[in-house]
Amino acid sequence: MNLCIRTKCFRSNIIGSLYRYSTTATEPIEQNDQVLIDDSDDARAREEEIEKKRNVSRLSQEHYNLVNGRRPYEEPKHTAHLTVKYNRKMYGKYGIASGVNPSLCWPSKKDIQDTLEYESVAYPFTIQEMMASAAQKRKEAQLQIEQREKDVAAKYAKLAQWKKDLQDKIAKKEYEARAAKEKKERLVEEVRRHFGFKLDPRDERFQEMLAKREKEQKKQEKLAKREAKEKMMIAKLQQQNSEISETAEKS
Repeated sequence: MNLCIRTKCFRSNIIGSLYRYSTTATEPIEQNDQVLIDDSDDARAREEEIEKKRNVSRLSQEHYNLVNGRRPYEEPKHTAHLTVKYNRKMYGKYGIASGVNPSLCWPSKKDIQDTLEYESVAYPFTIQEMMASAAQKRKEAQLQIEQREKDVAAKYAKLAQWKKDLQDKIAKKEYEARAAKEKKERLVEEVRRHFGFKLDPRDERFQEMLAKREKEQKKQEKLAKREAKEKMMIAKLQQQNSEISETAEKS
């Protein structure tokens, strides 16, 4: 009996609570009631502090913006940030989110004039003139190649003769060296026979006699060359005289 009474009392309490909640929730807000919005500086400071604490990377604001794909500086920090080049770069990278006026991306009249002036100086010729000049240069280069090939072929044809001339020159030098050595040995032997005993070649007497013999031998060689030259000239004159006489007889 007591359990039933308690159950009925509990149900009545719940129903009463629900009724009171429904009536209070549906009551309209009076006009005199005011909704308070905290827009003070303290609220903004708190929001900034909260936003700063969210940045657990500890990066500076500029680097944080770069990592998150935003413009690094919201306001200019340097004179370079005020240049047209920098603002064009920002617009090219971040687009309209950079806050840059897109009209800066187009060249000004002065830029166009400067570009035209530069092109007129750097590229003074037309395309047709440049093509003709390039064709002429290719033609000249081809002629140079052909001429070089001809020179190489001509020199290669003379290679065998050059080898022979070089070998003859080497052989001549070797012969002259051997002849000079043999001549020196003969002179030394003559000086030794002159003294009649073995003498050190470094001896002063030996050196004097050797120089005397060399001088005499040079004199003899000079006379022999002169005689040979005279004989040659005589033979040449005789041949010319014979030719003149033959011509006179024929005439």
